[in-house]
Amino acid sequence: MPKVIVGMSGGVDSAVAAYLLKVAGYDVIGVTLKIWYAADGKESRCCEIDDAQKVSALLGIPYYAINHVADFRKWVTEPFIESYIHGLTPNPCIGCNRYIKWDGMLSAAHDLGADHIATGHYAQIIQLENGRYSVKQSLHPEKDQTYMLYMLTQEQLKATLMPLGKLTKEEVRNIAKAAGLPVASKPDSQEICFVPDGSYADYIEENYTGMIPPEGNFVDEDGNILGRHSGIINYTVGQRRGLGIALGYPAFVKRIDAERNEVVIGTDEQLYSRTVICGNVNYMGAVPLSGDEKLHCRTKIRYHHPAAVSTIERIDDNTIRIVFDEPVRAAAPGQSAVFYDDDMCVLGGGMILSAK
Repeated sequence: MPKVIVGMSGGVDSAVAAYLLKVAGYDVIGVTLKIWYAADGKESRCCEIDDAQKVSALLGIPYYAINHVADFRKWVTEPFIESYIHGLTPNPCIGCNRYIKWDGMLSAAHDLGADHIATGHYAQIIQLENGRYSVKQSLHPEKDQTYMLYMLTQEQLKATLMPLGKLTKEEVRNIAKAAGLPVASKPDSQEICFVPDGSYADYIEENYTGMIPPEGNFVDEDGNILGRHSGIINYTVGQRRGLGIALGYPAFVKRIDAERNEVVIGTDEQLYSRTVICGNVNYMGAVPLSGDEKLHCRTKIRYHHPAAVSTIERIDDNTIRIVFDEPVRAAAPGQSAVFYDDDMCVLGGGMILSAK
C-alpha cells in the first residue's frame, strides 16, 4: 500500500485519521509540525508533541517532529499582527493551512518517500468534472472545515487524503475509544493556537515591535465625533460589545479607518452590503475567470456564515467583485469570502478588501 504522512496535532481528529489509514493498510508515518511556543514554554494546541508521540507509539507507526517555528512567524503571526495594525480582521488559520501545514507535510513526504499526506480535517476531497480538485463540505456541516482550506493549491489537494470527511465528531470519538487511543476524550481547541487566552490586543501589544495605534475617535458616517476608542486593534466590523459609548440606540462598528485612526459607528441596518470586493483570489474548483465571465455560486463571508446566493465578476487576475442577491451582514476587511457550487464544493475564495 502507498506510504502516507499524517499531520499529527496531538488531538483526537488526527489520531483517528492515522488509525483509519493504518487499518486500511497504508504505510503510515506520523509527523508534527512544531509551529509555536508560548512565552512560558507551552506548546500550541496545534502541535502537542507528547500526545502525538503517544498515539504514534500505540499505533506502531514511525513519528517525527519537525521545526517550522520560523516559517510560522513569517507566514502567520507577523501577517496577523500587521493586519490588526492596519484595521483588518485576519483569519490566520487560512494562511497556516496553505503555507505551513500543507507545504510542511509535502516537504516531509518528499524527504520520507511518501505518496500522500493526510489530515484530520472534516472535509472531502473530490475531482470535479472540469478536472480540478476541490474540497467538499463534510457530510455533517456543523464540523465542516472547507472555509479554512480554500487557499490550498491543486498540487496540494491532489496529494491529500481526508479520512474524516464522512464522519461526525461523535463517531470519531467513538472510534478513538474503541481503538484505545489516549486522546479519545481530549477537548477541542476553541481559540487561535497562538492566542490561547483569546486576547488578540494583548498578544499584539506584547509582540509588535512598532508603534501600536493610539486612542482615537469614534465617528459616524458623516464624521461627527461620538466618543473615544481605545485603539483600532481592539475592534472589528460588526462588534457591539465593549464599545463603551451610549448613543441611545444599538451601535455597531461599521468600518475601521486606519489611516485616520477612526472607528466608524453605525446601526445594525448600516452593516449590510450587497457588493464585496476581494483580493488575493485563489481559484480551487473553478477555472479562473477571464474577460466578462461571471460565476453564479454561493458565498460565505466568514466561517459560520450560511453560504448566500451570489455572482462573481472578475476585476483582474487577483481581484473579484461578489454581488449578493440579498445583502449580507458585517463583511469585515481581512476576513475571507469563500464561494461554493450547489454541491458545496469550494470553487475559490479571496480576502475581503471592502464592502458596500
